[in-house]
Amino acid sequence: MAKRTTAGKLPTWDLSDLYPGRDSPALKRDLDRSEADAKAFRKRYLGKVAGLSGAELGRAIADYERLDEAQAKAGSYAALVHVTAMEDPEVGRFYQTVQERLTGTSTELLFFTLELNRIEDAALEEKLKDPIAARYRPWLRDLRVFRPHQLSEEMEKLLHEKSVTAYSAWVRLYDETLAAMRFKLGGKDLTMAGVLAGMTDKDSRKRRAAAKVLSKGLKSNLRLFALITNTLAKDKEIADRWRRYARPISSRNLGNKVEDEVVDALVSAVKASYGSLSHRYYRIKASWFGKKQLPYWDRNAPLPKDSDRKIAWDEARGIVLGAYRRFSPKLAEIGQQFFDRPWIDAPTKPGKSSGAFAHPTVPSAHPYLLLNYLGRTRDVMTLAHELGHGVHQVLAAEQGHLMCDTPLTLAETASVFGEMLTFRSLLEAEKNSKRRRVLLAGKVEDMLNTVVRQVALHTFEAAVHDERRQGELTPGRLGEIWMEQQRASLGPAIRFDDDYRAFWSYIPHFIHSPFYVYAYAFGDCLVNSLYAVYQDAHEGFAGRYLEMLKAGGTLRHKELLAPFGLDATDPAFWARGLGVIKGYIDELEQT
Repeated sequence: MAKRTTAGKLPTWDLSDLYPGRDSPALKRDLDRSEADAKAFRKRYLGKVAGLSGAELGRAIADYERLDEAQAKAGSYAALVHVTAMEDPEVGRFYQTVQERLTGTSTELLFFTLELNRIEDAALEEKLKDPIAARYRPWLRDLRVFRPHQLSEEMEKLLHEKSVTAYSAWVRLYDETLAAMRFKLGGKDLTMAGVLAGMTDKDSRKRRAAAKVLSKGLKSNLRLFALITNTLAKDKEIADRWRRYARPISSRNLGNKVEDEVVDALVSAVKASYGSLSHRYYRIKASWFGKKQLPYWDRNAPLPKDSDRKIAWDEARGIVLGAYRRFSPKLAEIGQQFFDRPWIDAPTKPGKSSGAFAHPTVPSAHPYLLLNYLGRTRDVMTLAHELGHGVHQVLAAEQGHLMCDTPLTLAETASVFGEMLTFRSLLEAEKNSKRRRVLLAGKVEDMLNTVVRQVALHTFEAAVHDERRQGELTPGRLGEIWMEQQRASLGPAIRFDDDYRAFWSYIPHFIHSPFYVYAYAFGDCLVNSLYAVYQDAHEGFAGRYLEMLKAGGTLRHKELLAPFGLDATDPAFWARGLGVIKGYIDELEQT
């Protein structure tokens, strides 16, 4: 299916590779079978896991993997149906019903990972001598980092079952509220994606109008968004206290397979570079507009010499796949599948989630990409980004359901690398100096949004969670913390007014995935260092890169980066990554 827009015919996805429809017998059959199989699995293994031989343990994990993948397939389908029709109450009811059934089924399986973590290290090592069990060593390694934070089975079951009426319910309320919002702009009722696009319009008056109408809409829901934020932060604080996590970020770092000190070093390095990165760039940008300060709605404004040319979908596809192909024909071959098959949903429409993502679904199927494509250069870069995720997910699928997921710190590697390939391809092809400056400035802004802005979002989030431990934060206080971090990160060349105080409330990562955002900065700095290695040692790099992506979640960041001579625990690693951005700004400063 394709939808015609000003950007040409845009593809819409077909989810029938998962299930034919919401009422399909196949979906009902899989949900029923999952429930029955989970109960049978519990009956077979409850209280017996520690006594299994190595081969028996390996077969039990394989059975668990099959059961978990079946649930993930149904859950992925329900989620993908929901994100394109969040205003439809029947779709909402379907999504919630599937979520509740899957929660009930997965509750039956909770005992298994709990019992695995109760096995003593020496006893588990003995079992892992068997090759059937040894296959799952990386998964067991990552599971067991949570051993000190594991609660009793009854407590874990209670928390898991209540999640559908606690955490998940608040997330759904937030998502559906945002999706239902309409913003009156230019005589049209726009969705969130539409009004955010208006903030990058070539006309400053339209950018200002978009910013003001966005603020007005957010303010009308600010008490609700503050309540959701406070409730979820308190929910996390309770869980962290029971699980004995030292800091609000600790559970995320464990899940990302990265040490607290590595993340602290990244955040410190970026904050120390605010002056030489964002402060300097926005001072330069303001001078291009003939000003000393830019109002916040001009932060992402097209440059004065930007033609604002719309890039049709077919051209965007050619640009991205061409850049991928020059790096690795194999990479482009995998990427081509997303365009040849209905795996992408690109048009904007009412009720559709704003932004973009790549959903891996399950290894037995394939990923799907969601975009809101409007034909801007930034949208081409978003396509390159999400396609990188998709290709990564296809390559990692060979590790199987339990070990294909990559930690967030490395999950952004392929996506940001895909952006860099596409950007370098465009830059090298551009001979006009003015258009080259526009491209370079656009890339710098994307990098600042990925590194500086995401670290500023991280520090906002950290401050909110720390302060929430002392009591509820008012909407006004949330706005104050937001403004403190934005002023510090963007610098004196950006001018704010009170309307900007509400802008924290539309960042979905704060609600969906606490402390996710630093992964973007981690990934960008990592890719900058990785790309420098590629430029210095082209021979054999693509092969090593594809092997890194294929590893999925089986290796940690030290093991994955070692073949490239990189080490994220070395402070020089972050300086090298940030140095790439500084180099681009140096070039712009001289034009």
